[in-house]
Amino acid sequence: MPYWRFSNFYLFFFASLGVLIPYWSLYLKSLGFSPAEIGELMAVIMATKIVAPNIWGWIADHSGRRVQIIRVATLVALIAFAGVFLGQSYWWMVLVMCLFSFFWNAALPQFEAATMTMLGEQTHRYSSIRLWGSVGFILAVVAVGPVLDSVGTSVIPVVIMLLLAGLAMSTWLVPAEISIQSEHHSGSIWRVLAQPQVIIVFVVCFLLQASHGPYYTFYTIYLEDHDYSRSLIGQLWALGVVAEIGVFLVMHRLLPRYGAKALLLVSLGLTTLRWLLVAWFVDWLSVMIAAQLLHAASFGIYHAVAIYLIHKIFIGRHQGRGQALYSSLSFGAGGAVGSLMSGYLWSGAGASATYIAAAILSGLAFFLAWRGIRSENW
Repeated sequence: MPYWRFSNFYLFFFASLGVLIPYWSLYLKSLGFSPAEIGELMAVIMATKIVAPNIWGWIADHSGRRVQIIRVATLVALIAFAGVFLGQSYWWMVLVMCLFSFFWNAALPQFEAATMTMLGEQTHRYSSIRLWGSVGFILAVVAVGPVLDSVGTSVIPVVIMLLLAGLAMSTWLVPAEISIQSEHHSGSIWRVLAQPQVIIVFVVCFLLQASHGPYYTFYTIYLEDHDYSRSLIGQLWALGVVAEIGVFLVMHRLLPRYGAKALLLVSLGLTTLRWLLVAWFVDWLSVMIAAQLLHAASFGIYHAVAIYLIHKIFIGRHQGRGQALYSSLSFGAGGAVGSLMSGYLWSGAGASATYIAAAILSGLAFFLAWRGIRSENW
């Protein structure tokens, strides 16, 4: 199967993320929402990942129609997002973001399962396909920054709509038969989830994504408050993803050589360092550049290892629900808690304290992974 058919989905999905995550908070700020309200609205997007991926994962695993579900989810997400043009009140935005993200968040975990199925015995090559998502993120974040400097934040919803349309069309490049799964599995999924090391893996993923809450919700506003231009902010976002791409290019060599646990610990340790640098040295551009390069570890290494572990833990017809659980517990529950935490801490304790709290969360994840995961298993 040609890899480009799968790469297009990642390109458009993460291009839309490259506008939504760095710049959506600016759009909400322009509408007059407070920091706490911005944190809550961003948390809605994350919170739907707690429920939506599991519902769609169960349907996909039992129906075997994974790609058809992805097509429907991306189309309905596009239609739902159009609601942002119909109203700007707080509760209307909550409703629109909830409906949009319920379907948008359903697509990625099922596409991850389809990609891993297509790769067969070469799952370590996942990163070479996923890196096109990083390319899409970079193109979006770099292109939109200067546009916002010129015309303002009102263009943000239009750009997101165009990218969601491209995402919906990209799903038709993937043949539907790739969704057929092997009948083999290792019994009840609850027996898999009851294993202590599986629980620890999910707790670590939750904590790491919660630590990203201040970054995904307020990093753009944080830099703008310290006199960074929107163009420079966009370039810093892009730099982090360039570093991520560099990691994806070599992960197929690093995983077999060093193992999943060692790479996970490196990722968690460097993530803790990253948040401390952002907390204490925001006015130093050179330090912010170094902190963005650490995105190679805090997302690149972490995500490639996490997808690898989930694929090893959940086999056969458990794959869809395994990827859904990973998405819901880490990006969903972890992201929602991180966004809410950052919104309230930002207003009360201040920006630096918020990033220090993030460092504490990733540090706790490091300790749990170090003590609780046996390297001989993975």
